Amino acid sequence: MKKFAVFFLLSFFCPGASAQFRDGGWRDLDDSETMRAMKEQVAFLSSAALEGRRAGSDGEKEAAAYVSGILSSYGVDVLSGTDGDLFGIRQENGDTLTSRNVVGFIPGYDPQLRDSYIVVGARLDNLGSSTVQVDGETREKIFYGANGNASGLTLLMQLARKLSTNSVLLKRSVLLVAFGASVDLQAGSWYFLNRSFPDVGNIAAMINLDMLGTLSNGFYAYTASNVDLNALITRLSGTLQPVQPRIVSMEPVSSDHRMFYAKEIPSVFFTTGMYPGYNSDKDTAWTLEYEGMERELEYLYNFTLELVNGPAPDFRETDERGRRFSDDASVVPYSDCDVKPAFLGSSDPSAFLTKWVYVYLRYPEKAVEEGIQGRVLVNFVLDEKGRVTDVKVVRGVHELLDAEAVRVVSASPAWRPARLRGQKVKCEISVYIDFKLERR
Repeated sequence: MKKFAVFFLLSFFCPGASAQFRDGGWRDLDDSETMRAMKEQVAFLSSAALEGRRAGSDGEKEAAAYVSGILSSYGVDVLSGTDGDLFGIRQENGDTLTSRNVVGFIPGYDPQLRDSYIVVGARLDNLGSSTVQVDGETREKIFYGANGNASGLTLLMQLARKLSTNSVLLKRSVLLVAFGASVDLQAGSWYFLNRSFPDVGNIAAMINLDMLGTLSNGFYAYTASNVDLNALITRLSGTLQPVQPRIVSMEPVSSDHRMFYAKEIPSVFFTTGMYPGYNSDKDTAWTLEYEGMERELEYLYNFTLELVNGPAPDFRETDERGRRFSDDASVVPYSDCDVKPAFLGSSDPSAFLTKWVYVYLRYPEKAVEEGIQGRVLVNFVLDEKGRVTDVKVVRGVHELLDAEAVRVVSASPAWRPARLRGQKVKCEISVYIDFKLERR
């Protein structure tokens, strides 16, 4: 019999003490390992040594090599080689500008879906540098590009780490692409779709990450009004998430999702939007909000898992719509409550998982013996007194895991009830419970 070590994978980030990159020293001691990694990665990608990562420059080449190395260190199979996937752009003066994409690959496990792909992309290049006159002196002005788009590249790498670590949960395969020469032409994404990747017809959807370092400005999702993607975002808003994006109808900026949209591939663009240092030399690493980026990372991970494991979105409108799980009209979705419910005195949404679910969850012995693992989505309703009722599996894995997920949620102590306009209300909540086995 195969032996397994059993552990439960926590799906929600627990916010720690706030720490800013510029503070340094003792103020960074409370940073999580993820936050420290994000600071290091943004600092390198937006350093003066890379001179703004202009398309075709040595700085862009170094950034590509760095991203490739990080992906490899996280266990991702890098398909683009040591120099990246090279392509040329004919310029007006007749010269050819050489840029490159970095392409990482995480295979899915499902025989029926592993040849279907979700692409997660982020812009690699930035504006580079320029020469300016200041008080009669010639100086070089570097557009460091910390938020645009070292922030998106860093979240791409951290998302790759989480997906690679938990690859046993992925039904579809995931392609992680840093697109070169994106700023002006989206040339890298055009090359990927039209020259480089042979199975474009099997791409189920694309997630674009661009300018994600200023959560205090908001967190936005642009889908070009795709009904299925909007329904997925709306459905996730009813679950416990550390941050929720707002769906917007106006495109924040032009980015690589456009090339996928042109190929009629459903695409979602996640961003925190415009910021004061946009396209300026003030876009430096210390201005980013790393605690906010870590919260975004947890949402992006959960969103990606839903897209990887759920039905493929349609490009054109269908009759399917997002729906509530409860038929009781008096039940208020979690996201709509003015005062969110609290578990054991904590309004942090991860408290229910850390203080209850993963403490009292018992991995079924037969499931361990047979190597059964996966992610169960459970829905339940808190009544006006905070009692857990109407527990049901919305998306199951196996009857053994489904039953254990329902058992541990049903046994929960009472919560502090939710409120809407000052009144206690019934509240509908969904949680993801991960069952994962590690071979030893």
